Amino acid sequence: MKKFIYLFMVLGLVFTACDPMEDIYNEIDAQKEIITGEIEFSLSDDDYDDLDLSYGNFSSIDDAKSMIPELLTDKYPVWGDGSLATVTFKLYNPISSPSAEVYELSDDEHNAITGKTYGNFDRDYHIFDYLEATYTSPSEGDFYSLRYRFYAGGESTLTDGFLFENGEWSRFAGFTEDEYKSMGESYPNFSSHDEAALKIPLALPDIFKFSPKSAGDIVQAMYELYKGGGVTKSYVNNYVFDGSTWSTYNNVAEETIKFGHDGSTWVPDNTIKYTLTAADYDLVGNGNYGNFDVRGGKAEESVEVRLDKINTILLNNFPSSAEGQKYVVSYNVYSGAAEIWEMKVILSGGAYVLQ
Repeated sequence: MKKFIYLFMVLGLVFTACDPMEDIYNEIDAQKEIITGEIEFSLSDDDYDDLDLSYGNFSSIDDAKSMIPELLTDKYPVWGDGSLATVTFKLYNPISSPSAEVYELSDDEHNAITGKTYGNFDRDYHIFDYLEATYTSPSEGDFYSLRYRFYAGGESTLTDGFLFENGEWSRFAGFTEDEYKSMGESYPNFSSHDEAALKIPLALPDIFKFSPKSAGDIVQAMYELYKGGGVTKSYVNNYVFDGSTWSTYNNVAEETIKFGHDGSTWVPDNTIKYTLTAADYDLVGNGNYGNFDVRGGKAEESVEVRLDKINTILLNNFPSSAEGQKYVVSYNVYSGAAEIWEMKVILSGGAYVLQ
């Protein structure tokens, strides 16, 4: 009786021992399958909290590149090699907002530059000649607001700001008298900063109607405030365009970085996924069937031939791609059956090579 029971116990052990091994084999097979995904998103307040960024922005691009990969690993733990994430985030990006009292040039100061007696300038470079002659040893960040007269078929009075930065003068064009009038001002200035903050964003679409801006573009506009006692002061303020309206720029910009999974971690990546079109196949002589024939002995059997044709297509379609640009190209093949294959390439030395 004991033998009988013992035999069943042994058999039971043998049969039950098969189940764990099957689980192990299944797990090994599962590990061979790489799960990939692709996502585009903007960081949320919770994401910034998870990264211990209490101000809700990054202080540098390098910080974003080093910190976001950990967040992606937490968000998408099962994604592996070939996965892509396009992440938009806020970046602290302060832009200077200089100010200065307006200085009005005299007739003599105009004439000293032009060598004439009209008391105005008539060339764009005259005002820069004045700056170089007057401020002979400028320091980085020096800012001056100058009111001067300019003749171009008729004389007008301009008030522009000039900032010395990186070894040269740059101009901030002030609003003209007509532009102030269009904003409802009787004089060429505003009565308060609040009024300027309200009216300037409404005026910018008309000012840039012949030079359209894109979402995220930041412009600097200089306006004047009358301070009393004969003193007028100029202020430079910054405005950002969201694609439809302008608003005051608060020193936080939006940036976007693409990350790719290299099989072990997320890294900054510039990969573009591209699928060949009918026109692409036509370009390289494969328009009849819209695929590459990879059967033995056929034209595109070798990867070198396919790489050469994909080179022709990418160089034709994306002539401005920078050195180091990566593509994952999806293309149709016939291997005895219709399939879709991928080729990963990178631009190196003017040609695409396999990654």
